[in-house]
Amino acid sequence: MARSVLSAAHFQDEPAAFAYVEARLWPNGPVCPFCGETTRIGELKGKTTRPGLRKCYACKKPFTVRMGTLFESSHLALRYWLQVMHLMCASKKGISTREIQRMLQCSMKTAWHLTHRIRLAMDPGSVEPIGGEGKTVEADETYLANSPKTRKPDGYVPHARNEPQILSLVERGGNIRSVYLDDKNVRDALAKHLDRDSRLVTDKAQHYKNVVWTGNHEAVDHSKFEWSRGDVHTNTLEGFFSIFKRGLVGVYQHMDEKHLHRYLAEFDFRQNTRQKLGINDTMRAEIALKGVKGKRLTYTTSDSVQV
Repeated sequence: MARSVLSAAHFQDEPAAFAYVEARLWPNGPVCPFCGETTRIGELKGKTTRPGLRKCYACKKPFTVRMGTLFESSHLALRYWLQVMHLMCASKKGISTREIQRMLQCSMKTAWHLTHRIRLAMDPGSVEPIGGEGKTVEADETYLANSPKTRKPDGYVPHARNEPQILSLVERGGNIRSVYLDDKNVRDALAKHLDRDSRLVTDKAQHYKNVVWTGNHEAVDHSKFEWSRGDVHTNTLEGFFSIFKRGLVGVYQHMDEKHLHRYLAEFDFRQNTRQKLGINDTMRAEIALKGVKGKRLTYTTSDSVQV
């Protein structure tokens, strides 16, 4: 008889959840977050002791694997964190805050903050330029407008400047990176995120013209219904934008510009760890779990959007 993935012990039992997280964040054994001690550490096993509690006998301070991670100061059971992390990693177009709220029977505020912290775990935080000599990088941008079925106000202009715009870059055979353009333009974003020795493939939009480039730049002309010319195309990104917008319209319905960079990180993460690369849902969730280390996001954190 088939069993649900969520019936695994670390999704149902708190001590098992701590053991699961410890094995992945402490592969060589527990580490004190206060003094870095790795040997003189004991596990506290009193009848009223909470799961996973340890004590460092070098600095005399208690701690758990939650400390120094996105789990720190959270009152939510660790097994619920793991459940939601798995669901977000397994859902191709994401999972809504309301759905998480109903599943965990918690407040919307808790569910919303929980999912945003997991998105931060999915963000690799990489600022190294994509591509390089001998590598091909596709670049394309899109506006995040409402669904065509959504009622528009009088005087609505499609693709107006007030609609959020994102730019995505994908290295052929490598990773994708998406950025919210905010008040920056496409050329500024390319200068920061793209290696200038790359072979750049775009459409013939005006902002790709006159870009100072050391590599080759080839483009397809969508205005003339030219979608590909050999390996010159932006079809990889068109497919990615399709999935992202289905998530926007069908699941999230709205993404505040202040938090858009984390939603982009979520979709980038799933694209970069997709099944085609031999990574299944469980492996993807383990990769996301390792991303919680050394990161904090409080509810009152003032988010700055960077390109």
